[in-house]
Amino acid sequence: MYILTVEDSFSSAHQLNGYRGKCENLHGHNWRVVLSVKGSRLDKTGLLVDFHELKAMLREVLTGLDHKNLNDVPPFTVINPSSENIAAFIAGVMGQRLAEKSPDIELDSVVVWESDTSRCTYIHDGK
Repeated sequence: MYILTVEDSFSSAHQLNGYRGKCENLHGHNWRVVLSVKGSRLDKTGLLVDFHELKAMLREVLTGLDHKNLNDVPPFTVINPSSENIAAFIAGVMGQRLAEKSPDIELDSVVVWESDTSRCTYIHDGK
């Protein structure tokens, strides 16, 4: 089994509805996202997936979140844009795109850092 990991970032604002504390107010983060995929079958060039292609896929997803108020971006118009929900959202979109690309590549995990000391890890359970 091979695990490939790429990293990217985006900046956005959000607020947590129904939360009591500082995060109920609009505030911003410079988010860091670490995406890992896995698979055991390499292509004819010896790659699971090209890093450049994987980075481009992740960048496309993050561009929709970059420099936005996340509370105005679906699905965060309905659910809170917490680190947990952001990680699950990115995992869902990337999992679907990976499945469309190749049955041999599977999402492993998405880590969303909202600060240098706080992060959420979403582990794909294979379902």
